Amino acid sequence: MAGLVLGAYHLMEVSGLFVISTTPMRVTHVMLALSLLFVIKPASAKLEGTMVNRAISLSLIFATVGASIWILTRWKTIAFSGGITSSGDFYAGIIILVVVFEAARRGIGLVLAGITFVFFIYPFLAPYLPGVLGGRGASLSRIVTVLTTDTQGIYGIPIYVASKYIIVFTIFGALLSNFGAGDFFFELSMRCTRGLRAASAKSAVLFSTLIGMVSGSAAGNVAVTGTVTIPIMKREGYAPHQAAAIEAVASTGGQIMPPVMGAAAFIMAEIVGVPYTAVMAAAIIPALLFFGSAFMVVHLQAVKSGIMPNAGTTTSEEPLGKVLFNGAPFIAAFGTLITMMLMGYSPFKSSLWAMGALLACDVIFRRSINKEFVEKILRSVSEGARSIVTISAACAAAGIIAGVLGVTGLGSKVATLIDVASGGYLFIALFFTMVTSIILGMGLPTTAAYLILATVVAPALAKLGVPELTAHFFVFYYGCISTITPPVALASYVAGGIAGANVNKVGWTAASYAATSFVLPFAFVYGPGLLMGGTIVENILAVVTAALGTFAIAVAIIGTLNGPLSPMVRLIAAAAGLCLLFQGLISAAIGLGLFVAVAVLDRSSHQTSKATS
Repeated sequence: MAGLVLGAYHLMEVSGLFVISTTPMRVTHVMLALSLLFVIKPASAKLEGTMVNRAISLSLIFATVGASIWILTRWKTIAFSGGITSSGDFYAGIIILVVVFEAARRGIGLVLAGITFVFFIYPFLAPYLPGVLGGRGASLSRIVTVLTTDTQGIYGIPIYVASKYIIVFTIFGALLSNFGAGDFFFELSMRCTRGLRAASAKSAVLFSTLIGMVSGSAAGNVAVTGTVTIPIMKREGYAPHQAAAIEAVASTGGQIMPPVMGAAAFIMAEIVGVPYTAVMAAAIIPALLFFGSAFMVVHLQAVKSGIMPNAGTTTSEEPLGKVLFNGAPFIAAFGTLITMMLMGYSPFKSSLWAMGALLACDVIFRRSINKEFVEKILRSVSEGARSIVTISAACAAAGIIAGVLGVTGLGSKVATLIDVASGGYLFIALFFTMVTSIILGMGLPTTAAYLILATVVAPALAKLGVPELTAHFFVFYYGCISTITPPVALASYVAGGIAGANVNKVGWTAASYAATSFVLPFAFVYGPGLLMGGTIVENILAVVTAALGTFAIAVAIIGTLNGPLSPMVRLIAAAAGLCLLFQGLISAAIGLGLFVAVAVLDRSSHQTSKATS
């Protein structure tokens, strides 16, 4: 019921049934979302279902509601007085901070709570720190009031995006799931790949892309789609760790595929200050390259393993026309969503109309408005709201980090630190940023990882002259692929559990399959055409050469083309891929020449082996 209330409240607000000011909306969202989180998530696994857990959770709920109501009654007075606060505001702020830390711990884990706490105590330690990290510091009263009574702290941009955009899309995703989109997407994916070599793996890539667009969580996407795709891939002939790795990579990439790129993309649009359609346009080529690389990897792995077409795969015998007819509500929903966003409507308005199209087409094509239809809608609203609570906890925690960076100037100091350490060389700065992004992102959901990286790391690249949107895409990509990067690879661990494979082996295999993704962000920093930021000629050249480059890197990873390749030839293929990915006529010509050499060497080796046999 609590989830239904939270979901209905936001649906009515974004649809315009009632109007509420920005600050009250954010405060109310935090109050409802965190209260619901304390109902859903126990204090610990050992206390789950006990009276102690209920007592602790109820206490936190009362504290959340009480402090939030206090802020709701005081926000106008504080705003109109120019920021003058009282002792009551301070104590309410302390309560809210404690609640947010606990929500981050319960909802995301100790990693995010710990990182947030380190940033929170920085102002009190700054006077005693050496070098560039040293500073003037700030009082507890100053920090608390900024973080809880201002819109640059807990109630900042991340919570605004969660309450205005993300919750609508989580409800949209829940509607798709409850009305059968998963079955349709899976059947469509299998139909598109039927008869191909590695059909099940390729359908897994397609299926995970379609589901991952609206799930916003790599590990969650694996849990939903992996139970279907991994057993089929194993039947087809893939080893358990290979099947798990393919699913982990595909599920991770779903978050970078337009039109719905998970929660982080909406936050990016708000922070950078560009329309969401600009984020979509910039993302489309890298996303297609990511999935093109995944297709190439699974195909070459099938060639190497001797997997033949149609091995272990089955599909229904229904005609394709009937499959598409049954999926008409989902096609209409996505068509409406994309069309309205391209027409300039806001993402949440577009998603509301997409939900309307889904429900209307379901009624038209299935001719059913009954109790089950209503229950599906109510269940979707509740499930969508329940899935936002952990994201809201991450957004509130990120607000603490952003607020501290703003008060202390720590953000500019981190940027200076990276600038000094790199000696002003962009490539070295990018490398340090990549390592920092992967480390900070390990163990965190993509949204939480991006929120930290956007406030801490991205400004460093902007200071070195990298366009702001490109800088945010750079850290966003590494925040995404940190979920498949050992030693902490959440998506790989979930996939390994489903496949019954060694999770560490899955993690390293997934990282190798996604090798292109570790290079691609460097490529679109040096080649703006990959983010559609160049001239028409530059954009076309970027797409063509990058596609060839991803194929060359896939050949190097798997070690086969028509037959097995020697280590030296694989190194040549990797060099060819890197040259083709990095934009420029000279590098493209060198890369093309190297790849032609790989093809010639592979062909001669293949003919020699056939003659010998």
